[in-house]
Amino acid sequence: MTVETRDGQSTLRGGFTAFSTQIAGRPLRAYQLEAANAILASIEGGMGETFVVMMARQMGKNELSAQLEAWLLDQASETGGTIVKAAPTFRPQLHTSLARLSGVLRHPHHDGKVKRAHGYRLAVGNAEAIFLSASPTAHVAGATASLLLEIDEGQDVDFDKYTRDFRPMAAAANATTVIYGTAWTPDTVVERQRETNEARTAIDGRQRNFIYDWTVGAAHNPAYGRFVASEIERLGAGHPLIRTQYLLQALDGHTCLFPPEYRLLLRGSHARVTDPTGPNDEVTYIAGIDVGGGVEVPTDGPQVGDTDPNKHRDSTVVTIAEVSDTPDGGHPITRIVETYWWTGLPLHEQCARLIHLMRETWRCRRVVVDASGLGTDLASRLSRAIGPTVVEPYVFTVATKSRLTYHLLAHVSSGRMHMWAEAGTYPSPEAREFWSQVTSVRPVLRAGNQLGYSAPKARGHDDFVTSLALVSWASRNVPPNPAQALLRTDQPSHRHIKRPLASGREGRF
Repeated sequence: MTVETRDGQSTLRGGFTAFSTQIAGRPLRAYQLEAANAILASIEGGMGETFVVMMARQMGKNELSAQLEAWLLDQASETGGTIVKAAPTFRPQLHTSLARLSGVLRHPHHDGKVKRAHGYRLAVGNAEAIFLSASPTAHVAGATASLLLEIDEGQDVDFDKYTRDFRPMAAAANATTVIYGTAWTPDTVVERQRETNEARTAIDGRQRNFIYDWTVGAAHNPAYGRFVASEIERLGAGHPLIRTQYLLQALDGHTCLFPPEYRLLLRGSHARVTDPTGPNDEVTYIAGIDVGGGVEVPTDGPQVGDTDPNKHRDSTVVTIAEVSDTPDGGHPITRIVETYWWTGLPLHEQCARLIHLMRETWRCRRVVVDASGLGTDLASRLSRAIGPTVVEPYVFTVATKSRLTYHLLAHVSSGRMHMWAEAGTYPSPEAREFWSQVTSVRPVLRAGNQLGYSAPKARGHDDFVTSLALVSWASRNVPPNPAQALLRTDQPSHRHIKRPLASGREGRF
């Protein structure tokens, strides 16, 4: 192929810039070209470097990858060669990559040269790209990367899988490797290679990490900058999604789930309400119920000196919150006004108490209850007694707990969730346990940006946090009280609008 270039260069690097403009028709930005030039220099010189390319979401990482693949296939169409690209899943990730590469090659210059085979191979003449799943159960041994080895979404690829199955694919040709991704935890493929590259760069001065947070994209696209700035304002700079997806900062699972600034936002100035005598129709109450009743046994056996009979006993925690509109008509503020804490109470007694509390004492408009394990039957009974329009069973899985955790953090960071202020010198047992758990609970970080939480073994409990998360979830979809519906028939109520989740991971506040 002959590509007209501005400077007359015939190298891979010079030709790639012209290819991006004239053939792909989507000129890359300066930061994308900076990474591309380093990668192509390694390929051209047979240096076999391993690069880390991290870009904030929607900054063109996938476009850069597709154009590099298209250019290399084009240049090797006569001599031959192979690109191997891996991603955590074939669908949707590799399927999307294949479609993007096909789109770049959709040009008259490539008419009749591009062929697809077996659903995961794409060839241009004698050169081909092979797309392989990096799922731990996928069988991928045997492929050889002679042109380039790419690992996409490296933060979600198992490190042992990469080391055992994919890294050797670059050996025969000393092929250049590029690991794309965003931040997650310090032990991901991306972060480990990033650390290795930093050590090598300190010795020879050659740049191998190309890391561009959202501010770089904002400098090229003001609309993108405004969007991310609004997300940071909405969720807070400490929110896991902001830190990992836009600031490219790895999370540490040993830190607290609620950083100090979040705990400060949680502290309210309102009083506890222990006896809502004759609740008035102007007040809307909701509840979150984490169900307990069994005994938690430490996975590492009995603890020396463990003499507290209730230490490992699982409790039921019921959080009651008042939901009220903000003066500006925005989303409602959620104030925690009461907590019930029952340890060792038989489930049939819990059920009777809960029905009375939810239906008669507080007249809750929305109740979200843990419907996993012990909670399955209890949630079903509550739904029958109070009504399915009020009671929402919440079944915990890795995915649903992640969704709940992101939603809770978004709610707290918005400044619209508050715990009551203790009136006396000494905190109540409920308030003391609440703040103890909020201070000690740690994040649990899993592949695929799945986020959960757990209590340290020494503390043992996260039931107050789970109840808090469930009442936060309840605040999303609260029907108006009858009196409010009559008084405000001309105004839409924020409480009956089910607010969507951003990317399925955090609520909008």
